[in-house]
Amino acid sequence: MDCCEEHIVHMDAVETARRQMPDDDITTAASDFFKAFSDKTRLRILTALVSAELCVCDIATLLGMSQSAISHQLRFLKQARLVKSRKNGKTVYYALCDDHIQTILAQGIAHVQEG
Repeated sequence: MDCCEEHIVHMDAVETARRQMPDDDITTAASDFFKAFSDKTRLRILTALVSAELCVCDIATLLGMSQSAISHQLRFLKQARLVKSRKNGKTVYYALCDDHIQTILAQGIAHVQEG
């Protein structure tokens, strides 16, 4: 790891960074938000929901997983406010909560593909 050869603190830069940093409660909430993106299955569900609103059966078929496993991940994503649901008769459909989620997914995938 590269380190400074001299110990010099640039207080003006430190103070500028300190003023621009969000409060601890915001960084904690953001950390929890990004944890939702840290699981491959949850990412696959989110990317599937970019193209269309889907029910648990649809997502389970698409990902080759059990409905129970998908439901578990959807609960997590819903609690993290990344997906929303709506009921139509006996079927519950899931969709991304808003355009921010799609933007974050697209930027993350683009970043990895630039590798």
